[in-house]
Amino acid sequence: MNSLGVLMEALASQSINTIKTTLIWLLRTTWIVGTLPILIASLPSPCLNSFHSLLLSFAKRGKIMPSSSHRFTVPQSFFLHFYLLALIWTTTLLMGTWYFAYKVTPLSTESLSYLAAANHLTGGSLVFSLHKSRFSSVDDRFNVWKAVFLLLLMEIHVLRRLYETFQVFNYSPSARMHIVGYLTGIYFYTAAPLSLCTFCVLEAFNFAADQVAEFKVEGQEMVSITDFDLWGYMKPLTRLGWCQWTGAVIFAWGWFHQLRCHAILGSLRERGDRTNKYVIPYGDWFEVVSSPHYLSEMILYAGLLVASGGTDFTIWLLLGFVVANLVLAAAESHRWYLRKFENYPRNRQAILPFVY
Repeated sequence: MNSLGVLMEALASQSINTIKTTLIWLLRTTWIVGTLPILIASLPSPCLNSFHSLLLSFAKRGKIMPSSSHRFTVPQSFFLHFYLLALIWTTTLLMGTWYFAYKVTPLSTESLSYLAAANHLTGGSLVFSLHKSRFSSVDDRFNVWKAVFLLLLMEIHVLRRLYETFQVFNYSPSARMHIVGYLTGIYFYTAAPLSLCTFCVLEAFNFAADQVAEFKVEGQEMVSITDFDLWGYMKPLTRLGWCQWTGAVIFAWGWFHQLRCHAILGSLRERGDRTNKYVIPYGDWFEVVSSPHYLSEMILYAGLLVASGGTDFTIWLLLGFVVANLVLAAAESHRWYLRKFENYPRNRQAILPFVY
């Protein structure tokens, strides 16, 4: 049985590592492919003007999209699809990773000893042992809980965005976005949460599948809800390092200001107002930039990067994609404000206070 277990572990580990490597490089490649065209189009060269205009046509939405340009577009209210998808997908990743972290990768040596003893006394679960052996080091277990922390922050973000779509924003019936922008959003909210947990996501869902299979075979009784160890799930998060909590503070700073700026934007159009009337927003960071909601989005993703420890190149590329796209959109919004309103405050920059 021991020889069989070792063979199973070697085969499973090799297969998962191969898939994981492929997944990581696929994510990195798509973030680079999505970012490079924007960087190229931003170069100050007359021969790139047509390419820049093409990219803008894909990125335009809402007020900055001409009413005559409705070909290959969808209603801007389809933003709802992004956040429904993001909530379902992020919640799935969070629950799977959190359960895996609790069961297989405890941070404390006491919990590790307890799980090992319990496993031995109950006759041992080969599935449990195989998964535990892949995350035997303290650093590996810490990285699993770090992924849980990042997904938890992402969950807080997409929950608010979904709430705002229902309760804050009142999209004009004529507001549209390009189908390319729509598909990009769908991809983004699939790939972004996944990029935060590539270290352990495959092992987490493989473990969950093995647990379901083991339950079906052995017919184990369901655990009572009263046996749910809430503190056991939460305590390891309190043992994370200063880097994670510093990132969480940066994330919260951006999150809070985006909440305020979205509330300001939402208040500019009353519920049921079906006109295309626009006014200049004031308050909070709108006093210094035209798109503070984009600036705060960049800040909260920077917070995720800091919370990750800055060692995962995939998350760096994710942040690069976010910054490139939002700077492009903010610059076009700023130009629109300047054309639309003669009395637009000239001290405002597009997205970076006092800089750009």
